[in-house]
Amino acid sequence: MEPIGDKVRIYNSGNQRVMREIILGSAQSKQIFYRLIMVLGVLVIWQLAANHYNSDLLLPPPWKTLVTFVAAVHDPEVLTNLFITLRRVLTGFLYALLIGIPLGFLMGYSKVVLHILEPLIDSLRQVPIMAWVPLTIVWFGLGDGPTIFLITFAGVFPIILNTIAGVQNIPRDYYHAARSMGAGPWSIFAHVIVPGSMPDILTGGRIAVGMGWMSVI
Repeated sequence: MEPIGDKVRIYNSGNQRVMREIILGSAQSKQIFYRLIMVLGVLVIWQLAANHYNSDLLLPPPWKTLVTFVAAVHDPEVLTNLFITLRRVLTGFLYALLIGIPLGFLMGYSKVVLHILEPLIDSLRQVPIMAWVPLTIVWFGLGDGPTIFLITFAGVFPIILNTIAGVQNIPRDYYHAARSMGAGPWSIFAHVIVPGSMPDILTGGRIAVGMGWMSVI
């Protein structure tokens, strides 16, 4: 309750829920409005630049791009190539998860493993992705192999680093509390480490998907 003059305002769960919905709805409306402004601004700048160059080869206007996009969506060959690309990205992303998450757990939990693997991982992730293209062709030949390797290579490091951060950011009190209640190593891993680091793992996965798309060649 909150006194207002000679009256009293009563807060209950229903009022709090209504206020929260109003606040969230207002924030979402503002976010949508700002995004619409950004899209309109990009379209206006795009149209002005297209009028300046006056060349469909250098910079086609937005409406011509939209027409071509609609035509491409209905082209079976384009759709086939799109599904092939999606399959490669998903395959590489799954490999990155299978490699990155276990390594991240080990490096985040064990300082010995962290000190052993950290120099190697820091060295490898500094190499530009395009520098691996000739080697991947030699190793895997032409086809899906080089592309999947590059997608995996680009995505595995964000997953490793974010998993390490997630494990290391778990408060030590959680481990002490679990051990005091008789939890063993596997129980601690399943009920403390995995849920505690999951937000950072999801962040690493989101970054890895973006890196994978940028690595498609």
